[in-house]
Amino acid sequence: MIVELIGLTLAILAAVLLAVQNVLIRVATDGGDISDAIIVMMGVNLGFVAPLAAVLHYPAYGLSWEAVVAFAAAGIAGLVLGRICMFAGIEMIGASRTTPLVSASALVSTVLAVWLFGESVVTSHAVGIGLIVGGVAIISWVTAVDEESDPSIRNVGFALLFALGAAVFVGIEPILIRIGLDSGTPILVGLAVMMTTAFVSYAGYYRLSRNSFGSPFETSHTRWYVGAGLASTIGLLTYFGALASAPVVIAIPIIHTAPLIVLVLSIMFLPQRLERITWPLIAAAVIVVIGAALVSLAG
Repeated sequence: MIVELIGLTLAILAAVLLAVQNVLIRVATDGGDISDAIIVMMGVNLGFVAPLAAVLHYPAYGLSWEAVVAFAAAGIAGLVLGRICMFAGIEMIGASRTTPLVSASALVSTVLAVWLFGESVVTSHAVGIGLIVGGVAIISWVTAVDEESDPSIRNVGFALLFALGAAVFVGIEPILIRIGLDSGTPILVGLAVMMTTAFVSYAGYYRLSRNSFGSPFETSHTRWYVGAGLASTIGLLTYFGALASAPVVIAIPIIHTAPLIVLVLSIMFLPQRLERITWPLIAAAVIVVIGAALVSLAG
């Protein structure tokens, strides 16, 4: 009972921290730079997780070449490409619209699991998929017809593609993580490999494009980047802690409430020029959250 209560608390914390991360990124990209945000966040992630993994699992890290490749690929997909697309979407159409769209990653993960692992599709899968598709369609429509939004229809479509691209990359990530975990690697070690690969690969790109590492730590937006990095790091750890402690039927639906928490935080703390919250948007987010939870639980 105590373990389940701890898991429930961790699930709530994970959902809140994921929401906080996206709201902070929304503030950071209001005049800040996406590349700066990503490199700082990756540095914070790696600085916390790698030493923790090195100490807790020394000297046996349970790494095979198959696990290293799987976790490294997961880092590129989720932590690099997924973040680039998600943060671009947040900058262009806001966190309240992007976060529910990224929840469609549950659909991507399910399709890949059926294809790669031979998992079967059950009724709850079909219902969840229908809800996700319907919710995504509503969010897309709400974003396109919002008369107070600045972007043109063409730019809105471009932004929606970024958000849906993030869903694809984030959906690929757990499939690769599963391959790594099936080889016997502890999750904390796997996360360290993911974060190291992501940081090194993106830092190489950043170095070539900027010729300097000083700028992201010397701007007025640095505190938002660091805050988002801390939220994402602790959020990841609490996410896996929740799954390890609480029943999946309790943890998954709670974690998938992150888009709704983003809506609440946006209403409470962000000006309307950054986040325009409407009732159709709230309804669509609820539909997507329910659909994502159904698909995840059925898997």
